[in-house]
Amino acid sequence: MPIESTGRRPELDAIRAVVVVGLVFFHASLVFDTDDDYYVKNAVTTTATTASAALGAVWAMPLLFLVAGLGAWHSLRNRGTGGFVRERLLRIGVPLAFVTVALDPVPQWLRLRGEHPEEDIDYWAFLGKFFSVRPDLADFPFVLDGDWFEFGHLWFLVLLLTFSLLLAAAVRWIPAARPAGWRDRAAEAVTSRPSALFAAAVPIALICAVFGLEEGFAAWHRWAYLLFFGYGFVLASDDRFRTAMRRTAAVASAAGLVLFAMGLAGFMIGGDDSRDAFVEMNPTAIAARTVFGAAGWCWLVAILGLLDRQRVRIRVTAGDGHASESATPAGGRAGQGSAQGSHARRGRRAYAYFGPAALPFYLLHQPVLVAVAYGVVGWELPAGLKYLVIVVASLALTMLIYDLFVRRTRVTRLLFGMRPARA
Repeated sequence: MPIESTGRRPELDAIRAVVVVGLVFFHASLVFDTDDDYYVKNAVTTTATTASAALGAVWAMPLLFLVAGLGAWHSLRNRGTGGFVRERLLRIGVPLAFVTVALDPVPQWLRLRGEHPEEDIDYWAFLGKFFSVRPDLADFPFVLDGDWFEFGHLWFLVLLLTFSLLLAAAVRWIPAARPAGWRDRAAEAVTSRPSALFAAAVPIALICAVFGLEEGFAAWHRWAYLLFFGYGFVLASDDRFRTAMRRTAAVASAAGLVLFAMGLAGFMIGGDDSRDAFVEMNPTAIAARTVFGAAGWCWLVAILGLLDRQRVRIRVTAGDGHASESATPAGGRAGQGSAQGSHARRGRRAYAYFGPAALPFYLLHQPVLVAVAYGVVGWELPAGLKYLVIVVASLALTMLIYDLFVRRTRVTRLLFGMRPARA
């Protein structure tokens, strides 16, 4: 029988927020990247951003999908299939539709203005070009195409909503006994041999090797993200997976670093430039994608295992022979109680403010950053200083817009995927 998950893990919400904020640093670097076709480009570019971008790409977006899968398990269990679908349409579908109309055209409009500075391109006239779309079912789930239309950074929400609906259909139509039995056997396997957890890297590596990597989706194939989402759903269902991650975190860290270095080297020699190896079918490129996919899973195991610092009390349950876990807080001295209570209160206040901001911040950050970069790249400043200005100004403006225009009213909270504010 499965050991139920102990519930929400605040450290995962924290690392999700770190990833979302890190996207500002990542996208700002693309302004100065020689190879990437970002909306706004600095006159002086460099290839030095490639390695640092790869260091984030190997784990950041996969982690967001895995954490989303963890949340999907709890949401389905609490709401049922119908309630889960309604909640996903409300929290993902509504902001996807709203931001596609209200903000998504801005980066493309600024790209066009940058490419044709001699023309005065009216934004409202450009909207007609942007929303001149046609169906394109071959690119599922991105079923709209156009000369100027794009989902931009909203690809994450398109995939997440698609995966959620696929999951709901699977849960609805597949008999519960079969996946439950398979999941229990997998949990027993990683309990007796935690290294079995690394077998999950094989399907990811195969997708990367056979189908290639998609540059527009943060250097992963879209269906690899489905695996990360599904893995998160399974991991949340039984705490024995969580125990195995803690036990293998150190090994996963070392393996992830070695595989990442091998994959990066393979990308460098697998094509005319590193991005050619994303799709080339020569042996070097295929090997590079294979080890990159395996590295991504190792990084996630390492991150989740190392984050899970809480002490666990193991109690053998009479009758079924399984070990059950219950979290116990770390001990402290009596004289430290007041200080610890103060820190805890500040932590709760910070979590209450920043925790719900992750999705609105994600939705807002790219249009804001592109607008800032559009103005900054023309300044007579060193590239490093321009980068710093873009990052700081984008972070500040995004949080200001969130605070003043998103979180304070019921309507704007709905439009940006937030739950109603508590009294």
